[in-house]
Amino acid sequence: MTELYTAYRTFFGKGDALYELFSPYRICPLGAHVDHQHGLVTGFAFDSGIEFLFSATESGKVEMASLSFEGLMTFNVQRPVDERQGNWGDYLRGAVWALQQDFRLKRGVRGIVRGSMPIGGLSSSAALLCGFVMALDKVNGLGLTQTQVIEYASRAERNYVGLNNGILDQACVVLCEADKLLYLDTHTGDHRLIPFGGKNPKPLPFKLGIFFSGVTRKLTGTDYNLRVAECKTAAWMMQAYEDVPLKELADTRLRDVEEEAFERNEGRMPKRFARRARHFYSECDRVKAGVKAWEDGDIEAFGRLVFESCESSMNNYECGSPELIEIYRIMRETDGIYGGRFSGAGFKGACIALVDPAKEDVIREKVTAGYLARYPQYADSFRIFFCNPTNGVDFL
Repeated sequence: MTELYTAYRTFFGKGDALYELFSPYRICPLGAHVDHQHGLVTGFAFDSGIEFLFSATESGKVEMASLSFEGLMTFNVQRPVDERQGNWGDYLRGAVWALQQDFRLKRGVRGIVRGSMPIGGLSSSAALLCGFVMALDKVNGLGLTQTQVIEYASRAERNYVGLNNGILDQACVVLCEADKLLYLDTHTGDHRLIPFGGKNPKPLPFKLGIFFSGVTRKLTGTDYNLRVAECKTAAWMMQAYEDVPLKELADTRLRDVEEEAFERNEGRMPKRFARRARHFYSECDRVKAGVKAWEDGDIEAFGRLVFESCESSMNNYECGSPELIEIYRIMRETDGIYGGRFSGAGFKGACIALVDPAKEDVIREKVTAGYLARYPQYADSFRIFFCNPTNGVDFL
């Protein structure tokens, strides 16, 4: 935090009543691309993320600077939020916009944020949104619950920023605990935090490997929203085949359709939409199998399911850049990696893996050599990190 205090003094002077907050990044080992269809997901938060140092402003003014992005973001929480500006401040404005639907905000926030990793596939947007919602909650005394923090951050990203995602990212950032797997039903909101080994808890036998391709991406500029629309269309199509009354397409999701209906109608569907549905149902089945493997303390079985998840992401959901696919191919051939897949939406960004801590050096050497032999142009931006699961967003 020393660097943030120095930056704060540079931008704003001394400041009073400074608050420190850490909002972690997240990974989803199983449950890829299904939260926007109200599917089943799993997740970890880990010990890298976004640090906040801030104070309250009585005038309602927001003044936020970042050590990761350019520009001082300024606006006022006591006034209607402006339209999107196309910069990182849109997430701050989105958080204010979401809270303004239910609260009259009086105090603003003045502060500094810093991300501890390159952006791409780890839900940095959710970490920023959840952290800023909690900052606004703190200075305005709103008394938000964890569920409310998730909802307001998710509402901001969907309805203000314009990314049609589910609640997976925000739930991981808020709910996770260091030594447990988050299991979440994104339809009902029910969740469990499960120790490794279930009723007979064991120490975690792995660390999290984060493999940055060196290629950054922005989800609102990819096929992410198109995939969401394809999934909804697939659900609508099956309901029509089954002669089920239809809702508006925007309110339709694959979770509305039983897997048996998909099995009856798969052959009638255009292949593109059948593949999207196949990924959804098979991924939810993998989540259930993965939770059992986790409760059994079987990290190898859990890891195999993570690899299978990535195969379905490539073949059925049809995401993954050439760079990510190359990292995935190398991971499958590397001793000490139990399982891995694309992180986030799988458009550029990063791959994640569960790795044997005793083999970190070998893994780093093999993956780096293999990847840069294929893509030497990323020698200066390719990165590997090994991290540990951690607790969700909180004040320090």
